[in-house]
Amino acid sequence: MLRLLGAHVVRRPWLFLVAALVLVLDALLLGADLPDRLGNGGTTDPASESARVQRVLEAHYPEQQPNLVLLVSVPQGGQVDDRALAAQGAGLAERLAFEKPVVGVVSYWQTGLAELRSHDGRQAVIAARIVGDEDRARAALEELAPRYRGGQGELTVRITGPLAVRDEIQSTVAEDLARSELIALPLTLIVLVWVFGGVLAAALPVLVGLVTVLATGAVLRIITGFTEVSVFAQNLTTALGLGLAIDYALLIVRRFREELDAGAAPGDAVARTVRTAGRTVLFSALTVAVALAAMLVFPLYFLRSLAYAGITVVLVSALAALTVLPAALALLGRRVDALTVRRRRRLRRGPAEGAVPGARVTRLVMRRAPLVTAAVTGVLLVLGLPFLDARFGTADHRQLPASSQSRAAQESLRTDFDDLPEGSVPVLLRDGGAAPAEAQERTGRIAGKLSALAGVTRVESSAGTYRDGRLTEVPSPADSGRRTAGYDLLTVVAEDDTAATSAAHQDLVRALRTAAGPDGASVGGPAAEVVDSKAAIGRGLIPALALILLGTLVLVFLLTGSAVLPLLTVLLNGLSLTAMFGAVVWVFQEGALSGPLGFTATGDIEATLPVLMFCVAFGLSMDYGVFLVARIKEHHDRGGDHRAAVLAGMRSTGGLITAAAVVLSVVFVSIGLSRITNTKMLGLGVALAVLVDALVVRTLLVPAVLALLGPRTWWAPAPLRRVHRRLGLREGTDPEPQPSAPDSPAGPERTSHDREPAAL
Repeated sequence: MLRLLGAHVVRRPWLFLVAALVLVLDALLLGADLPDRLGNGGTTDPASESARVQRVLEAHYPEQQPNLVLLVSVPQGGQVDDRALAAQGAGLAERLAFEKPVVGVVSYWQTGLAELRSHDGRQAVIAARIVGDEDRARAALEELAPRYRGGQGELTVRITGPLAVRDEIQSTVAEDLARSELIALPLTLIVLVWVFGGVLAAALPVLVGLVTVLATGAVLRIITGFTEVSVFAQNLTTALGLGLAIDYALLIVRRFREELDAGAAPGDAVARTVRTAGRTVLFSALTVAVALAAMLVFPLYFLRSLAYAGITVVLVSALAALTVLPAALALLGRRVDALTVRRRRRLRRGPAEGAVPGARVTRLVMRRAPLVTAAVTGVLLVLGLPFLDARFGTADHRQLPASSQSRAAQESLRTDFDDLPEGSVPVLLRDGGAAPAEAQERTGRIAGKLSALAGVTRVESSAGTYRDGRLTEVPSPADSGRRTAGYDLLTVVAEDDTAATSAAHQDLVRALRTAAGPDGASVGGPAAEVVDSKAAIGRGLIPALALILLGTLVLVFLLTGSAVLPLLTVLLNGLSLTAMFGAVVWVFQEGALSGPLGFTATGDIEATLPVLMFCVAFGLSMDYGVFLVARIKEHHDRGGDHRAAVLAGMRSTGGLITAAAVVLSVVFVSIGLSRITNTKMLGLGVALAVLVDALVVRTLLVPAVLALLGPRTWWAPAPLRRVHRRLGLREGTDPEPQPSAPDSPAGPERTSHDREPAAL
């Protein structure tokens, strides 16, 4: 297949380039409105108990689920109870109630509830719900917000609530993404110019990256027509699209230069590059795609949508690297080295190879293999220890920067209002068609039982308000609205006044479910969603890990024919991620470096982020692992001894992997400059994992472990060897090593692989 592809690219390069241009233009048009179609949720299991409760609440109790909060402030020296100001506040609430998509408006001036008035009397709350799905509700908010935000007569209004917080997160992510692209592209080009030594050669990987990002955006736009896609998919598309496309382009351009240096004509060099380095690109793309596909086993659309984005971007980047880039190289030929800014040195194998810094390091590592293996493994394990204390929660308004209006208003609700029940937990009872008196008695019994639990202040129900197991307030007219459509709603108010998703509230949810479960009650709310999400992730971990491990083992075996190398690859890849996970807890959970990095530590981390970061970082580690193992295998198959093959493979790919890691880390660090904490954690965490993998694991640990294993590295039982002879693939130009001509004094014919440039 690759042989045919290479031949077609050489014969019709313009056809491939014109087709790519048409597709890119179509992608620009198709993906133009992608940011408006992305969601900011997806971290809950739609089949969970909390999700079922939420659907009932939205359908039958919208007034109990406000997603819009107007925080109203009066002028200095005034009070919300002043007659003129109170009239303005009541009028504002009435005006909001007449807005078409708004239901369940509740304000201090209508109800007189003390919890809706700040303790200094200068602020009051108007709460409401904008109905509709996420897209319609967000569109309605964007229409309403300008009419209500800011000065309203003598009053000043700040808008917050779950809907406003999600909307601001989404818009901030889009703004940060545009800024990160402006940062990443020029920095990436500078790094590539340094790596390649020329402007034209450096521009080719960037071209492939842009084609990949645009094409993936169009595919995601199509996917949004069938399922929900998270706003964070855009960040992943940019990072992986630029990173992987540039990685693959580095490999292709480097191999093309090697073939030209070996004396091949440009057309032959392109064809040979496609069928040699192209195999590595395909294997790498498959391994990364397998790692990202593991997120499909989770029911949370946040992870599933990132799997859609990741798999798409990997396959598109490989396709672009195998079609668009070779077509450009076929047209450029030796002009690929035009516009050079520094001279490219070429080093040949032989006695002088010890002068290469990378070769000297690898030789030293292999001579001290036991010490290096123990030291590097120990350091990486120690760096990962903080992850043992990881605590998982969910994102809230503190994800936003301190300058955010939604966040500032939300913080004011928590600090300036004494009795605002942020930590209330909804509990749903089905009446089962019972008579009203019987249903009332059952509701009172369950409410009393729940109110007696530790950590519960009171339980409000249609049967009245219960405290410590006793009825303390008889039902009011407002309580009658709690029973509707076959359901009865109980509101459990917690003693703990911390965030609604805190560990204390999660423990309360578990206690409520234990106490109310036998009575057919269902517990919902933000804390219940976190509990259910963690349970869903826990159920999916084993299938996801099994998919990653099985896919990795099979692909590396097909590439190498060894039964040892696949296991070794998995172990070393996992070890390379320890520093990332330790840093995530130390920095983002515990708050180390929160000042310099500009975020607020919440004491926990989003439960879905470690899964996403593991799949992305593991896939990228496999990317570099395939680059390295493919070249070691190639040199080993030529008949060289094991240590020489390892040294040659390290020397062949050392500059490539280092350059790819630097470029990829630049892209992810630019993503990590986001003002949203989760995006910052994703970008900086993966950048750290990439650098540790390339500069520590591939440079030190891999050659040390391979030196310890020796020829045993290539062991496989006889049945597997037969399977590999039939199905395995090799990167080498020829399937078998070519014998030297009998009259050749130099021994075996030197191939392009024997000429290893110091610069790419």
